[in-house]
Amino acid sequence: MHRFKDLEIWKQSRVLCSDIYSITSSFPDSEKFGLTNQLRRASVSVPSNIAEGSARNSNKDFNRFLDIALGSAYEIETQLLIATDLNFTSPNEIETVLDKLHVIVKMMTRFKTTLVSS
Repeated sequence: MHRFKDLEIWKQSRVLCSDIYSITSSFPDSEKFGLTNQLRRASVSVPSNIAEGSARNSNKDFNRFLDIALGSAYEIETQLLIATDLNFTSPNEIETVLDKLHVIVKMMTRFKTTLVSS
């Protein structure tokens, strides 16, 4: 069992979640139940799955939850790009968030390899 609050990927994914909430706060009201909701749910999914997986009894189970978190991370990237396509945000506004997201993805990928080899 891992202490999720000590994991840097969990800490950084919480910051990312706050960033997503900030970005989506300026989306059109018509997107409240669309892209805004999808992005927010996906962003909450990343740290939530890291936390849930850390409580599992095996590294194999934890690895599975990290896979889910990775899927949510790629979902966030796709949805941010779509939001840019729809002019809800600009490439400049999401650049820093995408950079943070890519760092988190790399960290999760590396962490997963340590779980498999343990």
